[in-house]
Amino acid sequence: MDGDRHSRGGGTGGGSDSGHRLRPPAEAPPTKYLPPHLRNQQSSRSGAGPQALPLQRQGAGRSSEIGPTRSSWDPPAAAAAPPRRASLLPSKQQQPLSNPPQETENKILPVRRPEGRAVAGRSVNLLVNHFLVKFNPRVTIYHYSLDIRQLVSRGKKPVRKLRNKAGLRLILNKLFLKDRARFPANRTAYDGEKNLYSAVSLPTGHFEVELSGEDLSTQKYVVSIKIMNELKLSKLEDYLSGKVPYVPRDILQGMDMVMKENPSRYKISIDRHFYPSSFKDEDDLGHGIAAHRGFQSTLRPTAQGLALCLDCSVMAFRKPLPVVEFVKENVPEFDGAFLDLILRRRVANALKGLTVRVTHRRTKQLFTIAGLTAKTTRDLWFDFVDPKGKDPTVQVSLVQYFREKYGKEIVHQDIPCLILGRNNRTNHVPMEFCILTQGQRYKKELLDESGQDKLEEKCLARPPERKKTISEMMQDHDGPCGEIAKNFGIGLDMNMTKVPGRVLGAPELKVGGDRSVRVDAEKCQWNLLGKSFVEPKTVDRWALLDFTDGDRYGRLQTDAFVNNLRGRCRNLGINMAEPVVYRLTRMNEMASVNRLENLFKDVANESNRKTKGKLQLVVCAMTRKDPGYKNLKWVSETRMGVVTQCCLSPNANKGQDQYLANLCLKINAKLGGTNFEVSGKLLRFNPAEHVMFIGADVNHPAPMNKECPSIAAVVGTMNWPAANRYAARVSPQKHRCETIKTFGAMCLELVNAYARINKVRPRRIVLFRDGVSEGQFEMVLGEELLDLKKCIYTDDYRPTITVIVAQKRHHTRLFVENRNDGGQTGNVPPGTVVDTKIVHPQDFDFYLCSHYGGIGTSKPTHYYVLWDENGFTSDLLQKLIYDMCFTFVRCTKPVSLVPPVYYADLVAYRGRMFQEVAMEADSRRSTSSSTPSFDQSFYSLHSDLENMMFFV
Repeated sequence: MDGDRHSRGGGTGGGSDSGHRLRPPAEAPPTKYLPPHLRNQQSSRSGAGPQALPLQRQGAGRSSEIGPTRSSWDPPAAAAAPPRRASLLPSKQQQPLSNPPQETENKILPVRRPEGRAVAGRSVNLLVNHFLVKFNPRVTIYHYSLDIRQLVSRGKKPVRKLRNKAGLRLILNKLFLKDRARFPANRTAYDGEKNLYSAVSLPTGHFEVELSGEDLSTQKYVVSIKIMNELKLSKLEDYLSGKVPYVPRDILQGMDMVMKENPSRYKISIDRHFYPSSFKDEDDLGHGIAAHRGFQSTLRPTAQGLALCLDCSVMAFRKPLPVVEFVKENVPEFDGAFLDLILRRRVANALKGLTVRVTHRRTKQLFTIAGLTAKTTRDLWFDFVDPKGKDPTVQVSLVQYFREKYGKEIVHQDIPCLILGRNNRTNHVPMEFCILTQGQRYKKELLDESGQDKLEEKCLARPPERKKTISEMMQDHDGPCGEIAKNFGIGLDMNMTKVPGRVLGAPELKVGGDRSVRVDAEKCQWNLLGKSFVEPKTVDRWALLDFTDGDRYGRLQTDAFVNNLRGRCRNLGINMAEPVVYRLTRMNEMASVNRLENLFKDVANESNRKTKGKLQLVVCAMTRKDPGYKNLKWVSETRMGVVTQCCLSPNANKGQDQYLANLCLKINAKLGGTNFEVSGKLLRFNPAEHVMFIGADVNHPAPMNKECPSIAAVVGTMNWPAANRYAARVSPQKHRCETIKTFGAMCLELVNAYARINKVRPRRIVLFRDGVSEGQFEMVLGEELLDLKKCIYTDDYRPTITVIVAQKRHHTRLFVENRNDGGQTGNVPPGTVVDTKIVHPQDFDFYLCSHYGGIGTSKPTHYYVLWDENGFTSDLLQKLIYDMCFTFVRCTKPVSLVPPVYYADLVAYRGRMFQEVAMEADSRRSTSSSTPSFDQSFYSLHSDLENMMFFV
């Protein structure tokens, strides 16, 4: 289970206020096995239409060679065997299902791991940050739902439902202290919201809790406890042993909460990460900010059993200083005595929204800073009203009030007070009597350059340091293994998992002239000095748009740049002519879509007058990175149909060979050329049986954005057997929707484009899906894959399909056990693969670290095979993916992610830029019936670029 992708709780079953025992659900009668022909007959006899087809089931056995598709049916297993995995491959007489199955017994599950052990590569001993979890299968964890509300007197305005986690936990703790016998706090785990897990049965119903307020008043609350489920750990043991096919997510979520309870009581909790309240001296980032070293963890079912995956993390927090001291550090110009208009604005920005506690009186209340008073402290007066109503209202100085009421003499009287807001009331409190509370996160983007460098250095810890830190955090008293977990019958092995790994051999690469290139033994890199591209494109018609006019220091040295670029192209085999058009302009032209479009049209028209044929390329020199970049790309790729290559003039003027070579790599790929390729065939595919590789990803808007569409991107290879040229399609869809709603249609476009280019449709399709967690696998199989088959399948065309998910959002880290097995940085070597012990108990998944880790600790990619009609073995698939990582066109080294996914991510990000252009266009409209953000025509590529790699 990917703990970062699932909310806690959500158990099944029901309960009432009066009872807490759940009656075990009645088991469904076993489904009788029926072969396809009998199922078809039964379906026709029952009157079911062509769409109401039962799911077929894919056999567990698989061939060791990639050959013709195996039959979707195998003889039924013995009675004691677990249920078989469902198949999506329709019979020839049937149409693909248009809707995912709803029946639990027909749930589509990922394909099983192929038989036979993977043996390719040399052996290496590894340590992994997985810690074996021991649990008692006879234990039952009780899952309760909590609802905490404040009681109010009749006639008073009711308060809103409590949402503050600290306040909710305080109320629950009060209930536990009130009745320790029935509510044992050390045998419960609480998520701070509505889910409570207990190792023993708790009373259910409504319970009153009283808390004393600051004014000696009493606040009354009602805590409602309702049983949700009884989580029997024996079901988890059955799943780990392969007796049941469905992962018990409710049990994993409950146990995950139990493992997090101990650190949640001692540490600062931020987005399921835990950080200590203190920091080391060397972690001070300056300006009142410090880096705190914490961890995140998640439970995962693995081949060795249940394991806790724990990794360290670093986050910047504001120091819990007195406000005056914090402001002095954060705004160095502030001396505590005076604030001019500019300083006032900076101080207000630094403090607004922060939480403080006050020191002039005894209270546990926390307050939020709403702003600064307009007047200084010495000039603040307010109306004092006698609470008994006897004395008349009088004007009182704030300085005098604090002196007489609290016996406090205000020192900093020439600066404003803080405006503190709580419960819709505001108070004016001097800064010197306020202290920042702990755990207030500071965005890294707000750090100065020095602070960002320090934070990045601490985040990118080398493997030995990271391994040591993880081990220390496991041993800490406030780590995941505390007394509470033990009370649930859960234990933890404190040692990292030892696992055998294998290092795959790098492929041999081919460059121009059928020359072979051998990669570096350690880093697996290669260079292009003295070599040419496999298929260099001729650049006869290109233009240079120089946006550096008016910049005294960043002006492009035009002649030198053109000569250097043409020379480097010539060395790589690209015949590049002089630019047909040169246009000098300013950076502010990029701010307007209309001006950019007119500029491109003028350049294209001038090129047409001078040469025959359409403009191939526009090189754009810019003085700096600019928001207008998105406008330039949208105009060129959707309106003009010409590829662009941007470069920064400070780098271009240096004329360094590596920089120019990188430009050439991109230019040749964008124009349809081939830079380099893997020698020979990819695996043992038959060259006559065309294979298409597809990558898919969805880009979501920022977390605070509630309206913008998500952007779906799909890319596919357009050549074979090199399989290194891609076409792309992009589409907007519903806000934060992970399912690609037009997946089948987008893939059909790519298949048709492949057929037009190659005069044949692909016989095999290998699909790589990015950005989905284990909880979304059923969505990929039950919706996207079905949609794909529904759209591309015809009576005479049924390609075999393999679906693989590539995951980078995980916390698994690999460390070499023997320092000599690692490189200079201590990281695992490129090509390191692990497919035992830390992988899924039955499913077909593995970890592959395909890149060289020069900075920090390498993170492997987790590849998870969901569906396979091509009969891949572990060795064949691992080698295929590793070889493909050498074909990424923008660099001369293997990348960390298989290129179809990498490219899909680039295309989705390009679509996000298009959406930003659409939003700006919409904001300029006076009236609008529909926003262009969701208009597909705004994202549709120009027909001249539909099948080109414009996105690299």
